[in-house]
Amino acid sequence: MHIVKLTNWVAVCAQITPAHAPHIAAAGYRVLVNNRPDGEEPGQPSSAEIEAAARAAGLQYHYLPIIAATFPGEDFARMCELLRDSSRPVLAFCRSGTRCANLWVASHPASERERALRQAQQLGYDLGLAANYARG
Repeated sequence: MHIVKLTNWVAVCAQITPAHAPHIAAAGYRVLVNNRPDGEEPGQPSSAEIEAAARAAGLQYHYLPIIAATFPGEDFARMCELLRDSSRPVLAFCRSGTRCANLWVASHPASERERALRQAQQLGYDLGLAANYARG
């Protein structure tokens, strides 16, 4: 599991397994957000499996799946709330971490979005979803 910190309280990563939950909690994260729809890929752990492991590890868990076609998704306001709360460090995951990074960029006010976009691009993320959102 490779965690990429976007801020002191927000990080993203690729798909996790239930076995990662205790390590995520030990790293200081308090909130785990799953932005990946169940069944997107064969063999992917279900949201229910990850939720059970997250809760057993003392993490707050949120299942807020998104797909590119409906970005930023119906749960975007809730995602923004979670990303803004610096008192509870958040780790968000999807297949590669890219959708989560795009959500983080899109969650910024327009006046701060360009800076966030550059920061996430420097970390290697394709930010086409956030760029399209900013234009729309």
